[in-house]
Amino acid sequence: MILNILFILCILFSGIYSFINFREFMDVYEIAILVFSVPVFIWLGYFWSSFRKLFLAIFVLTILSVFIFQNDLQMQETNFFLKYFLSSQSLIMWMTFFFPLSLASYVYSSIKSNQFSANLGSNFSWIALTAGFTGLMVRWYESYLISLDVGHIPISNLYEVFVLFCLITGAMYLYYEQKSQTKKLGSFVLIIINAAVAFILWYTFAKNADAIQPLVPALQSYWMKIHVPSNFIGYGAFSISAMIAVAYLLRNQSLVKNILPSEYVMEDLMYKSIAIGFIFFTIATILGAIWAAEAWGGYWSWDPKETWALIVWLNYAAWLHLRLVKGLRGDVLAWWSVIGLLITTFAFIGVNLFLSGLHSYGEL
Repeated sequence: MILNILFILCILFSGIYSFINFREFMDVYEIAILVFSVPVFIWLGYFWSSFRKLFLAIFVLTILSVFIFQNDLQMQETNFFLKYFLSSQSLIMWMTFFFPLSLASYVYSSIKSNQFSANLGSNFSWIALTAGFTGLMVRWYESYLISLDVGHIPISNLYEVFVLFCLITGAMYLYYEQKSQTKKLGSFVLIIINAAVAFILWYTFAKNADAIQPLVPALQSYWMKIHVPSNFIGYGAFSISAMIAVAYLLRNQSLVKNILPSEYVMEDLMYKSIAIGFIFFTIATILGAIWAAEAWGGYWSWDPKETWALIVWLNYAAWLHLRLVKGLRGDVLAWWSVIGLLITTFAFIGVNLFLSGLHSYGEL
């Protein structure tokens, strides 16, 4: 009961504080997003009790970081706690440390049928989520310390969205893990998260991609704040489905036969992941069209990114049609889910890197 009250009070405090201190920097749409976010987070905490603990941990660590900064960005170089624990980059690096530990624990638990190791895998993932989400919140604050013109929500470039992908995918997996009462899929799903972690580390140290940069003009829009998260809920859900599909396709192999949940559980999680992903990807596509109309004067221009987004949407629409209307089950849908992730990956990364267009913001 006390935890619930603290959770609600922290959300209300965050919303009211943001409104009072940053109202002059927000237009009517951004204020609407802020107001709408408060009941959504409260509902999410009611719906998923573990979210309350996660939110409270992020809230406390973010406040502590802001307090230590004292509106001076240089403090991250001189203050011990900021330099090694509570600056945005140190927090994100801790995220990249705990996600591999989580994968290793899940794999060990699968090999040795060790429940303690499985629980450890979950706990490491929760720590990684706490560090990563706090890192993004602090990065948001740091961007405004650089300059009010530079300040923006940290979901605008490849580095930031890869961090967001790890966090959303990890959070969705932990939700499914709790609801299905099984930790046996962690050693599969954490593979895709750690692939993104590897990219973040390479991108950070080889390209210095962690530097906070001003937004390009086309991204200076309130639509980015809802379009990008909606997209990445879709990407995360599709990724989870594909990794569960890999486990499903390997279910009869002697190496993993006895360490996986039932076929019914895996098929059900594949379906739920794609259904959720499809809903949010559809919302993101609609929001993207509205954003395009505002930025470029037209809802649809057959830009490569838009074309591939349509291909992704049609792919998963067909998957859901075959399952719900035709009653298809089994290996065909599992293979389709894996191939779907390849299509989605190209739509997410490949188009930006290899095809020129209005959406080509990311580069290696």
